[in-house]
Parts: sequence; structure tokens; C-alpha cells
Amino acid sequence: MTEVAVHREIVYAQPPGFRPLSLDLYVPPAPAALCLYVHGGGWRVGHRTQPPVASPSFFERIAGLGLAVASIEYRLSGEARFPAPLEDLTSAARYLAEHRGDHGITTDTTVSWGVSAGGHLAALHALTEPAAVSAVVCWYPPTDLLQMPDDIEDAGGEPDRGPGSREALLLGATAAERPDLARAASPVHAVRPGAPPFLLLHGDKDTAVPRRQSHRLAQALRAVGGDVQVEEIPGAGHMFPELDPGAQWRLAERSAGWLVRRAGPSRAPAR
Repeated sequence: MTEVAVHREIVYAQPPGFRPLSLDLYVPPAPAALCLYVHGGGWRVGHRTQPPVASPSFFERIAGLGLAVASIEYRLSGEARFPAPLEDLTSAARYLAEHRGDHGITTDTTVSWGVSAGGHLAALHALTEPAAVSAVVCWYPPTDLLQMPDDIEDAGGEPDRGPGSREALLLGATAAERPDLARAASPVHAVRPGAPPFLLLHGDKDTAVPRRQSHRLAQALRAVGGDVQVEEIPGAGHMFPELDPGAQWRLAERSAGWLVRRAGPSRAPAR
């Protein structure tokens, strides 16, 4: 088994008036890339220690596949509104660009992987920070906050269009009240030529964040010549609870392998 060095609670930023923000770093020998991992939780809850697959050694196992993994915490919507969590992810990426060598990371290549709300942030960071990452994996990401309620309704769910919705708590207002801010916070509206390749995994029974959200981003990326793949998981809802741990791990293993293959030649990190 590959030996993985683990560095916990590395403080990467302390925004004025807020708590220190930390990341955990898992480093195998000679990683193909550094992977920025962004947790989910509707922008309201969640923590850097929580993996997308229930396993006490998930991050070490992913690192053993050839990725140095930085699991990043960010300010939640009860602490700060958008764009605070995106700013935190950008700060973490810049910190790591400057300090990766201090932790034995010899590659300059960076990729990202986010789940749910973390997938939204990973996608938005990749699209708004040119050359920040070489490839992106998103599991069941929100991508268009304006269209989210209609997509939930069309998928058979019950949309929350009020001020207590996940999106409104992130924005500080409903998307209908602040369409300008909702667009600025939506990856579909940040798509640009030259975007990195994307792999989007989505359950075809997801009513919390419907699969249409992944397809919206894929359609926008293809319109500018982007490299994007959408993989629908049959019978799966949000967070893939219908899948047994082995099936969930196989999706994680496939996602990590895709990132390793797409890491490509070393590039200078964004600063």
C-alpha cells in the first residue's frame, strides 16, 4: 500500500472578522497532481473531514491512487454570503501554489473535485480563475441558481423559492430578487473558451439537485468548444444513497483515475 503523508489543520487564511480557515493535506510519493477537494452541504453545513463516500480512510485511499489531496474548508452561508466561499477556495489554491513544496508536492499541476455545493464552487473557481486547474470532477453540482427551482419541480421534487432556501441563504436574497447575483454565482454563466475538461456525475433520480443542472453546464461548455462528459448514475438520488459502499468507491476510483489521466504535463501554478 502506498505510504501517504497526512498534514492536518493547515491554516491557509484568516479573513478579517472570521475564524481561521484550514485544510487537510494527503500526499503520496510523486503525485501526478494536487487535487483541491471541496465538500458539500448546501453551502450551510459540512466540513473538510467529510468525504463523499463513507470511509474513515477515503482521502488516504484517493491519495494512494496518485493524487495529493487538499480537503478545504470554507465559510458557510451562516457565516458569510457569496462570494465568500469562492474567495476562500481561491485563497486556498493560492496558498497551496506557494507552499506545496513545503509538504513534498513536486508537481505544479492542480486539479479539483467537488461534491454538491462543493461541486458548484469547484466549477465556478475553475471557470473564473484562468489556468487555475487542469481538470475538474463535479458530483451532482448546482450550476444554474436561477433555474434550480424549476429544475427541481420538473424532476418531481418540491422547490423552495423562499428566503430560507439553500440558494437564498448563500446569496442573501432569493435568486428571483437578485438575478444579477444569482448569475454571478452560477457556473453556467461563467463558461469561457479554454475552460479545463469537466467530468460531471449525477444520479438520474436526483430531485434535490436535478441532473438537468449538470446538463446545463455541459451544454454551455460544449457551446464554446469545451471538453465535458456527463455520466448519469442509474437509479441514484442526491449523494448516491442507493449505491452500496463498493459501488460508491468505484465511482470515486474512476473519478480519481480520470483526474490523474487529465492532469497532463506539469504547469506553473496560478498565483
